Amino acid sequence: MLAFKPAQGTLLTVLLIICMEASQCTILQVDPPEEIKIIDPGHLGRMEITWTLPASLIHIQECPTLYQLEYFNAYMQRWDVIKTPHRTYSAQFDLMKDIQVRVYTLLGEHCANNTWVKSQNYTELVQKPPREGPRAVNNFDCVFYNMERLNCMWRNYHKLPSNAQIYLYYWHKELEQIEECPEYLFMNGVRSGCSLTGKPLPDFTDVNFCVNGSSPEGPLRPTYKSLQIQNNVKPDPAEKLTLQQDHDTQIKLHWKKPSGNVPEHCLIWEVEHTSKESQKEHSEQIYTTHTSLILPAVAERNCFRVRSKLCKYCVARSFWSEWSQQRCI
Repeated sequence: MLAFKPAQGTLLTVLLIICMEASQCTILQVDPPEEIKIIDPGHLGRMEITWTLPASLIHIQECPTLYQLEYFNAYMQRWDVIKTPHRTYSAQFDLMKDIQVRVYTLLGEHCANNTWVKSQNYTELVQKPPREGPRAVNNFDCVFYNMERLNCMWRNYHKLPSNAQIYLYYWHKELEQIEECPEYLFMNGVRSGCSLTGKPLPDFTDVNFCVNGSSPEGPLRPTYKSLQIQNNVKPDPAEKLTLQQDHDTQIKLHWKKPSGNVPEHCLIWEVEHTSKESQKEHSEQIYTTHTSLILPAVAERNCFRVRSKLCKYCVARSFWSEWSQQRCI
């Protein structure tokens, strides 16, 4: 058995190679990658991560190499793990939080006894966001009304100078470069939102937003957000809620889904039933995927209203619609 040690002065352990025969060697240790870089192409949080081959592997061509990339997903509050043969990867980051990236090296197959050897250490990069100036805005969110009208709104930060000007930019993978809001919305004469109605945005795709500002009094910190528009849908209210009582024992409810682009099979309905008997009032909620319901007539007076949202089988989240008009019988 022969053991090869790194030359004196070589960084770290480099490679620990055990050879049983002259033609059969097994790598037991390997160095992590070098020189991690974060490259910002100007896509409002979609960043390119690159790294270089460990110096100890430059002259070892016959060994298959993988890299284990781990980066902190601030939107999901978790570490995402990717294995790739490449030395570059594109990932989404919240530019208001620390960017944390670490990479391991893996060598495999015939160079590691038909398995994969992972570097004991990793190379890490932590990049902190700028902290200069007050935040331009807060409480930024977007609502895709009935899958037809997309509005993004924000509140101006309370320390924002009165002469500051606010701008919204957005980007997704179908755009070559960022674009500015086509139509700003105003509240009390101040920009407080943006209408993107008429600007088709792809669903099930990250859309990145940045609300930035300028002020003669100094720099403002931007607000970033990444979302998928199908998760921000708010349906219109239900239409034509009707009640019909059958022989004083049952009440038949029927309503129509709002016209528009929201798929009917994706809607879940909440029916609020308020009953009143001898000056006592009681309310209950009933959930259904249908647009009709038969309930017992339990009181002298029965009132109903309905609202809807998209169910978890179609989207990750949704906003409840406004309530329909209440009907009583």
